Amino acid sequence: MNRRTAGAVADGGFKIALGVAYLACAVPLARPLGAPVWLMAVAGVVLLVGGGVELAYTGSRSMRLYTRLMVGYDSGWVLAALAGLLVAWWGGGVGGEVWMGYQVVAQGGFAVVLVVGGRSRQGPG
Repeated sequence: MNRRTAGAVADGGFKIALGVAYLACAVPLARPLGAPVWLMAVAGVVLLVGGGVELAYTGSRSMRLYTRLMVGYDSGWVLAALAGLLVAWWGGGVGGEVWMGYQVVAQGGFAVVLVVGGRSRQGPG
């Protein structure tokens, strides 16, 4: 297993763990994060399923595609977190919704691209 593959497996595994945490702790996490419980639960399901899709497609999709998707997702995650923090700092009440909503939309898109898009892996990515 090369470093890119290990990174893709770790990313999928982390998202599964985060999805389980969001589902298990949706009620106590919702208030401090500033997101409704239903959004926490939806994010948990999407991350759980999306992480599973990432693991399932690790051997059959190009590692170049995985790397691009991971960099894009993580860059957006940082920007969404900063946007959420700015909204909260300015007194807005939707900072957590911005951050959690990003995770739902972006991880859903990530999984869809892996399932329907991307060419099959042909040698080292």
